[in-house]
Amino acid sequence: MKVSPLSAGRRLSRPVRVGAVQIGGDAPISVQSMTNTDTRNVAATVAQIQALAAAGADLVRISCPDQESAQAVGAIRAQVTVPLIADIHFDHRLALIALQQGIDGLRINPGNIGSQQRVAEVVQAARERQVPIRIGVNAGSLERDLLSRYGEPCAEAMVESALYHVRLLEALNYPEIKISLKASHVGMTVAAYRLLARQVEYPLHLGITEAGGLVAGTVKSAIGLGLLLVEGIGDTLRVSLSTDPVEEVRVGFEILKTLGLRSRGVNIVSCPTCARQTFAVIDVVAQLEKRLSHIQESLTVSVIGCIVNGPGEARESAVGLVGGTGGHLLYRNGQAEAKVADAEALETLVREVEAAAARMRQAEGEEQA
Repeated sequence: MKVSPLSAGRRLSRPVRVGAVQIGGDAPISVQSMTNTDTRNVAATVAQIQALAAAGADLVRISCPDQESAQAVGAIRAQVTVPLIADIHFDHRLALIALQQGIDGLRINPGNIGSQQRVAEVVQAARERQVPIRIGVNAGSLERDLLSRYGEPCAEAMVESALYHVRLLEALNYPEIKISLKASHVGMTVAAYRLLARQVEYPLHLGITEAGGLVAGTVKSAIGLGLLLVEGIGDTLRVSLSTDPVEEVRVGFEILKTLGLRSRGVNIVSCPTCARQTFAVIDVVAQLEKRLSHIQESLTVSVIGCIVNGPGEARESAVGLVGGTGGHLLYRNGQAEAKVADAEALETLVREVEAAAARMRQAEGEEQA
């Protein structure tokens, strides 16, 4: 199916590397999340990082609020393969420890870790290890002088804060920088990124902070991040949700897939159901989302409860199921192949999708051989 692109083109940014992952330049827009375990609990943190990586996270951030957490970075780093970013505030020594322990990236505000000398110490240690620094500006923690001057958090104040921190690092001749400007207010966030994008070439990390729970947070993030991504703004993103962090990764990829900017995993096309449905579409789709979440290959699966739109959607799908009386029609690669009994619908779909994914892996392997 020919689909019109939503994005007119990507903003050109200076690339940086976080471990093996490039951010900016011509690299794909990466998806990241953050652990909510106690970082001192190495086993729990490793387990959550592995779950995030399995869901597709390109990068994972961990909070290091104290020395014990920062010291745990080495043990965590040794057990996972996804690049790790340490979230540091107030104490520059925590950044130094995390760097010594092998962290791949830092998230700091140079202005809140002390004197220029302390900033220089962190930059020197990051330089020796080629570790980039994200300047993370948040509307909820702007500097007092900016709040006094602007009266309240606003896009202009956020950008001024970011540029101040950028100058601190530029004065130390350290261009390995990413920047984020996050607010819980979607309009403020979008305005801030638009304003900053015209003034710097550094890669931008997108996010709507404190967005809320799964439903509200997904909506806010889809609108805010979607507006920016369509304009070509953004090189990496995190969807901040008050739920299991794995959901952040799933939503992040769904946003990118919808915009045609990344393709990973199964795209389920399903109807909202009505009186015409001939099988329990909602239940089947809920089960499919769980049971097909491990598949990384990009393919479309349609699950439609009746023949009004079902055949048309199925013809554009790798695997499709169309509800009908006396049996449901199974489609493979757009062709009706067999009838499926209601009791067998779910298992048949899972089996067909896994087989289609296996064929894609095999074909890709043969191309690379």
